[in-house]
Amino acid sequence: MSKIFINEIRDRAQVDSVFLVKEKITAMAKNGKPYLTIRLMDKSGEVEAKVWDNVDALAATFDKDDFVAIRSKASIYLGKMQLVIAELRKVPEEEVVLADFLPETDRDIREMETELASLVDSLTDDDLRRLLKAFFDDPSFMAVYRTAPAAKGMHHVYLGGLLEHSLAVAKLVDAMVPLYEGLNRELLIAGALLHDVGKVREMTYLRSFDYSDEGKLLGHITIGVEMVQEKIAGFAGFPQELAMLLKHMLLSHHGQYEFGSPKRPKTLEATILNYLDDLDSKINGIRTHVGREPDNHSRWTSYHRLYDRYFYKGNGQPDEDTEPQEDPDSAARPEDAEPPHAETPAAAKREEQPKRGFRNNPFEELKGKNLDLF
Repeated sequence: MSKIFINEIRDRAQVDSVFLVKEKITAMAKNGKPYLTIRLMDKSGEVEAKVWDNVDALAATFDKDDFVAIRSKASIYLGKMQLVIAELRKVPEEEVVLADFLPETDRDIREMETELASLVDSLTDDDLRRLLKAFFDDPSFMAVYRTAPAAKGMHHVYLGGLLEHSLAVAKLVDAMVPLYEGLNRELLIAGALLHDVGKVREMTYLRSFDYSDEGKLLGHITIGVEMVQEKIAGFAGFPQELAMLLKHMLLSHHGQYEFGSPKRPKTLEATILNYLDDLDSKINGIRTHVGREPDNHSRWTSYHRLYDRYFYKGNGQPDEDTEPQEDPDSAARPEDAEPPHAETPAAAKREEQPKRGFRNNPFEELKGKNLDLF
């Protein structure tokens, strides 16, 4: 069975391929019959699939993080691609290429590492530069920092996402600092590069992206502050106030208690980091949401559960592929709609797979590394 990638799937196509199971949920339809909702993924994206027949028997044969070979029919439902599965079987890991199944950054990892090194070298504060080098000159740490996603589902949800997001926030810092006098660029750059450092241990990503036990119990903010303090403790004479200000930025970068911040920002630099982090996260999250719907030609995206809204795709630039659509808020939300019914499979054609950010198998980068960081 040849590999068909998710971004190659087209409406009414027959999809016979292998995917990684990200989520598996059994539910009950209004008619009292059980059905199975499966979120499948590969390196090009994610797609929802349904099983309407022989549910109990099929559900017992596989679980989350398994690879499954399916025979299915694709259709557009509420603006999103969906698969209706007719056949499914579990596939052993040794029969698949792992690098085919996890999404990765479009940016070149080596170029981003060069940008990171330049940012660190640009710092004139010896203490902060030494602290950053303690992290980024460590090959074992960089093996995971350069590979980790930035989140499980909100933004930069792909290998290399943490590095890409951290660099983007640092670039926003450099765009903002010239506009306001008196800002501590050194502290802001250090905060931008370290604010999510705890995610190298909060996240697991050698299969579907999820949270580690440490991540669930402590969270990346607490883990990150611990990691920074461990490094600082190894330096003689690191300024106590500077350490306090940097750790405060990590503790407060989510902005509000209800968003998981142990502290709210109480310095100008911490406030700036909070807003720049949120800005880059939202831009990436919205763009990713729009990009997941190549077959949705309306001017509106489908409903986004996390942002609790639809997004208008027009921005005043020429747009030949969109069609008018009624106000989406006047229609039923996805959770209120009836599920689709199975259809007869049809043929699909594979297109050329686009280049991605990792030039080699990203899992090779982790072989032989100290994975205690997880």
